[in-house]
Amino acid sequence: MIRGCFLCLLLTAALPASALEIVRVFSGWRDASSFKRISEYFTGRENTGGQLVLRTHPEERAGYYFLVRFAGATAGAEVQVRLTVIRPTKPDGVVHTFQARLAGESPVLNLGLTGSDWPDQEADAVAWKLDVLSADGAQVLATATSYLWDKPKEQ
Repeated sequence: MIRGCFLCLLLTAALPASALEIVRVFSGWRDASSFKRISEYFTGRENTGGQLVLRTHPEERAGYYFLVRFAGATAGAEVQVRLTVIRPTKPDGVVHTFQARLAGESPVLNLGLTGSDWPDQEADAVAWKLDVLSADGAQVLATATSYLWDKPKEQ
């Protein structure tokens, strides 16, 4: 009986950890006021509601955001998030890299291109690619792309 339990424990430990998965990505412009919650009036600190909010210009809240929901995360995992965006005015794409510590098994990241990185609230991203990398950047853990990112090149 003890041997059987020990064998089950060994086999369970040998299974790979659940893979990080990007469940969905929503993108769009957000005004600075959309981040303000009543608690901020009392504390003076931004309340993110359990989401990790990362901005290219942390002092500016208005911008173009990518809301990313994950599954299968390891709580506390350090990752790099590389976001490549093709804008109407920058057809070659611009790369933004964020450092993040994932919280819980289903973390939510709010990645904001703020300030001079997205000055036009009327513009939308033409295409984007999101890569989640190991902390050292050596391994791709998950990838998501917009529909137009993978559009075949004209021949």
